[in-house]
Amino acid sequence: MSTTEKPLMLYTGKTPNGFKVTVFLEELKAAYGGPDYDWMGIDIWTNVQKEPWFIKLNPNGRIPTLTDRSRGNFNVFETAAILLYLAQHYDKEGKFWFDIAKEADDYSEMLQWIFFAHGGVGPMQGQANFFTHYAKEDLPYAKERYRNETKRLYGVLEIRLKDRDWLAGPGRGKYSIADINVWPWVRIHAYSVVDTLDEWPNLKAWKERIAARPAAQAGIDVPPAEKK
Repeated sequence: MSTTEKPLMLYTGKTPNGFKVTVFLEELKAAYGGPDYDWMGIDIWTNVQKEPWFIKLNPNGRIPTLTDRSRGNFNVFETAAILLYLAQHYDKEGKFWFDIAKEADDYSEMLQWIFFAHGGVGPMQGQANFFTHYAKEDLPYAKERYRNETKRLYGVLEIRLKDRDWLAGPGRGKYSIADINVWPWVRIHAYSVVDTLDEWPNLKAWKERIAARPAAQAGIDVPPAEKK
């Protein structure tokens, strides 16, 4: 974490939900030169996020959590809410989202795909990860159930990305927080779900397009990997 106080303070970890925010913050820095942010790495396995000081920031005791020092230490929790907050306050030119007044349908599409991730890919793949790597018992039914449901949801994304580059927006779409909100889960498909995305070529190409962005590469290095 930086020793110089920045406008934003992010409490996060090396998780897909954490990377959604750091990727967007890095995209904003690349596009606008800011806002800059400090970060604190939270090890969720130690339950520090359940301690009283953290609960004051986020009563749900989860990461990521954002404090906007430039706006009276305003706290924001829930990943989608953080993305929308950052877009509203720091993406003034609408480079990564849509103007609800002028692009109402595109704005609705963006929200639909954000909510799709939070009600679908995130929870299902998160459960696949848990039952594959962390459950105390080996439960083949649970692993298979969540892997299969995640694959089904990959198929939904595959359908959407036919003849499109991005999830929301007219024509081939515009890279937006809808994409940023889904990508960190899909990028780790091999961890618990399926070794390759060859079955879903449109999704595979989409994943690789985002992975090639310098801001995406920078975002998944916050917090940086521990040196061995």
